[in-house]
Amino acid sequence: MRLDGKVAFITGTASGIGRAAALLFAGEGARIVAADISETNHETVEIIRSKGGEGTAVRADVSVDAEVARAVRTAEAAYGRLDIAFNNAGVMLADDADAVSTSEETIDKTLAVNLKGVLHGCKYAVPAMRRSGGGSIINTASFVASMGAATPQIAYTASKGAVLSLTRELAVLHARENIRVNALSPGPLRTELLMSYLDTEKKRERRLVHVPMGRFGEADEVAAAALFLASDESSYVTGANLMVDGGITAAYVTPD
Repeated sequence: MRLDGKVAFITGTASGIGRAAALLFAGEGARIVAADISETNHETVEIIRSKGGEGTAVRADVSVDAEVARAVRTAEAAYGRLDIAFNNAGVMLADDADAVSTSEETIDKTLAVNLKGVLHGCKYAVPAMRRSGGGSIINTASFVASMGAATPQIAYTASKGAVLSLTRELAVLHARENIRVNALSPGPLRTELLMSYLDTEKKRERRLVHVPMGRFGEADEVAAAALFLASDESSYVTGANLMVDGGITAAYVTPD
C-alpha cells in the first residue's frame, strides 16, 4: 500500500475532494485525522472504519488558529506522528463577484478560510513533521489561480493565487528538512461546492465551454492526484502546482 504506516491530516473531509481523499488515503494504509466544520464529517470516518481503516474525526474551523492547532495535536496524540497534511478546506460564496460589487464580508470570509486556513494547517503541520522526520504538505489551490474565471469570483480567485505563492515559499524554506510542500489545482469539478455556485445551466455551460475535455471533473480524480503528492512516489517534487483541470489551463494560459 502506498501510504502504509503514515498518518494523514485532511481538512474539508465532510464532502467533495476531502472526503474522497480521506477514503482513498485510508484504503492505501494511512491513518486519517479528518477535520471539518460540519457534523457530517463523522460519516467519513465511519466509512473508513467500516472498511477496516483507522480514522479520527475532529471538528475544526480552519479559519481559527487554535482549532487547527488542536486538530494537529489530536493527530499526534492519537497516532504518534504526522506525515501528511492535506489543507483542502475551502469556501466559494454565492455573492462573490467582481471587485466592485463583492462585499467586504464575503472577501474577509473567503480569505479567512481559503488562505488563512491553509496557512494555519502549514503552521502546525511543519513542527509536527519535524518531529516525525519529514512529510508532505498538499495545499488545494485552483485553476483560477493561474487564469481568470469566466464567472467572476474575485475573492476566491485572489485567495487561491495566494495559496500558490504561500506554497512556493514554504517549499523553499523547508526543503532541507525533508518536508515537501506542493499545491494541487483542480479544474471545474462536479462537487457540491461548485455546483451550488454555478446554480444555473447557463453558468455551468459557460464554464464547460472552456474545458477541452468537455466535462466537469470528479472529486475522486483530484484525490488520486493528491495521493501521488502524499506518497513517496513524489519524493523529488516540491514547490510544484499539479493541475487536474481537464486541459483548461493548457488551452488558455501562455507560459512565461
